[in-house]
Amino acid sequence: MPVVKLSASLVHYTDYGHGAPLILLHANPGDSQDFAAIIPILARNYRVLALDWPGYGQSSTLSSLEDTSVLFFYRVLREFMASLDLPSAHFIGNSVGGSVAARLASEVPAAVRALVLVAPGGFTPHTWFTRAFCRLQGSRFSLSPRRLAGFYLKQRTTTTAAMLQRAAGEQASPACVALNRALWRGFPLPVNDLRPAAQRIKAPTMLMFGAHDPVIPANKDGREAYRCLPGAQLVILPTGHAPFAELPEQFLAWVEPFLASYT
Repeated sequence: MPVVKLSASLVHYTDYGHGAPLILLHANPGDSQDFAAIIPILARNYRVLALDWPGYGQSSTLSSLEDTSVLFFYRVLREFMASLDLPSAHFIGNSVGGSVAARLASEVPAAVRALVLVAPGGFTPHTWFTRAFCRLQGSRFSLSPRRLAGFYLKQRTTTTAAMLQRAAGEQASPACVALNRALWRGFPLPVNDLRPAAQRIKAPTMLMFGAHDPVIPANKDGREAYRCLPGAQLVILPTGHAPFAELPEQFLAWVEPFLASYT
């Protein structure tokens, strides 16, 4: 894997194929390997770059979690694109990755050709229950990465099996767990609410949710995201939190024609 030295961390990424750049952004926790089932197909028509967020995968750990937030990941993405001198790109972002991609589209429209937001964060209409769950996940009583992933990955495939193995392995390390918890603590904060900024998103957008996702449910967060982005295409697949890993063929059947329309 190639690596780029950014101000906060060494960031590893995969780089396959040629053509218009397509950037894949994973969830919290997670890494670039979460997209293993779709990268070879997408790389036939795009230059596919998949990051390991700082602290995850093969990227270096963070010396401090004081500034760790979704906004921190957003700054990492901006710096990553500048370091590689990337032109306007397509994005597929899952969960936190979707939130980061949507924020980029709202703040730097020229950087984004098209968006595929897969169970994106930032559109949750918070209640006492969601805030309590975020507090739980941000505390020493949080569900382990393996237990949470087992809860939200509903289809078992080779890719999801590998995701579960990483969740029980490197993502269960003290450094990764601390990072995971720090991000969860910040999710309910107003600064992470993308709904006011969504009206500034002009890029063609596909919203994709899993019908059985217990973390970012299609019938609540999906409906709210679609309300904020009425021009978006809404797709709901019979999966959990990661349709691209759980039903990759169905995922690509929707995503490839969508991206091709804006290439």
